[in-house]
Amino acid sequence: MHNQNPWATREWQRPIHVIIVGGGVMGAATAWFLAREHGVQVTVLERDASYAKASSALSACAIRQQFSTAINIRISQDSLAFYRAIGTELAVGDERPNIGLSEPGYLYLAATDAGAQTLREQHALQKSHAVETALLNAAQLTERFPWISSDGLTLGSLGLSTATSGEGWFDGYAAMQAFRMAGVAVGVRFLEEEALDFSVENDDRPPRVTAVHTASGKSFAGDAVVIAAGAWSARVADKLGLSLPVHARKRDVFAIEADIDMRDAPLVIDPTGVWFRPEVQRGQFLCGAPPRGVDADDVPLDQVDRGLFDEVIWPALAARVPAFDALRVTSCWAGYYEMNSFDHNGLVGPLGAYTNAYTACGFSGHGLQQAPAVGRGLAEYIATGEYLTLDLSPLRVSRIEDGRPLLEKNVI
Repeated sequence: MHNQNPWATREWQRPIHVIIVGGGVMGAATAWFLAREHGVQVTVLERDASYAKASSALSACAIRQQFSTAINIRISQDSLAFYRAIGTELAVGDERPNIGLSEPGYLYLAATDAGAQTLREQHALQKSHAVETALLNAAQLTERFPWISSDGLTLGSLGLSTATSGEGWFDGYAAMQAFRMAGVAVGVRFLEEEALDFSVENDDRPPRVTAVHTASGKSFAGDAVVIAAGAWSARVADKLGLSLPVHARKRDVFAIEADIDMRDAPLVIDPTGVWFRPEVQRGQFLCGAPPRGVDADDVPLDQVDRGLFDEVIWPALAARVPAFDALRVTSCWAGYYEMNSFDHNGLVGPLGAYTNAYTACGFSGHGLQQAPAVGRGLAEYIATGEYLTLDLSPLRVSRIEDGRPLLEKNVI
C-alpha cells in the first residue's frame, strides 16, 4: 500500500540524475536503492575517500529494537532483516559481503523504581511491534549472567533474537563499503569532491537546486540533491539558507582486556550510562560512556578523554562485573555522533521550500543501524513522490519548524 504523501503540495518531478552530498553509509545506501530499484542516475560526492573521520568507519556499530518510539523500532526491524541478508542483497558477482553480524542482544539495566517502570512501559510498546524482550529482576539477572553484580538493580530488559527482532553488533565499515561497491556495480559514481555551494533557480516558483559546486572548482548538475553528510550536514545545508540542528559530538571508545570469558554476553547498558560488549576473542571488550561535562561541538577526534575511562567507565565496570576490577586498556579512539539536538532522531525527507532537495542526517548514533531502511525509503520518496515500504514521515524535517519533537528516550 502506498503511504499518503505528506508533502503533496510540493512540486515534484521524477529525477533522472540525483547528486548526493556524503558518501558514508547513509549516502551510499540511498544511492544504491535509487540506482538498483528505481533506475536513477546517481553521483555521490564524498570529501574524504579515506573516511578517516567518518562515523561509518569509527562507530561501535550496534543494532537494536529497544527504542521508545514506534518509528525507530520499525526502521531497525527492517534494517536488521536487510543486514541478515546482506550477503545476498549486496552481492557483486561472486563477492558476497560479510559484516560479521552477531545477535547476543542488548541488556538495559535500571537501578531505580522509576527506571524499572520506564523499562516496563517500553517493553509494552516493543511487544506491540513484535519485538521480543525479557524483563529480568535482580535474581534472574545473576542466574542468567553469573558474571554480573546485581547490587542496586531493580530490573533488566534483555533483547532476544527472533524472526522479527534481534540485537547485537556488526562491522559498520564493511557495511558501508558493501553499499558502496554494490552501488558502483549498478552505475553509481563515487567522486572525492567537497561540496561548497549550490546553484538555485528561484524565479517566480518555489526554489530548485540545479547544481552542486565543489572545492576543486567543478560543478555537478542534477535534478535533485540529497544532503547526507553526517555530522557536517548542517554546514552543507547552511549554503541553501537552511538551519539544521545537527552537530558533531565526539564519543570515545575504549578496547580493554580482562581475564574472563564473556563472549556470549549481550551489549550491557549500565544505569550510569556506561556500556560494554564482548569482542570475538576471549577476554576482549569494547566500552564507552557519554562525555564528561559539556557535550561540545567539533572536539578534535585525537583528543580522547582518557580521564573518562579512569574516573567514570572503569569504576562502573568494576562495580557491575567484579572481574573488570583488573583490566587493561589496549587501544582507544573517538568518532562523531551526528547529534540532532532537537530530539535525537533522524531528519529524513524534503528540505524547506525546495522542490528537489532532501536530507538524511542527524541520527544521533543510530545511522549505521538505520541506513538500509532509511536509504530505501528516501530513494522511494525521491523516485516516486511517496514512501512505499515504510512510512518515514514521522522523521520529516518540518517537525522542527512546527515545534513538534519526536523524543527518543533510548539514546546511548
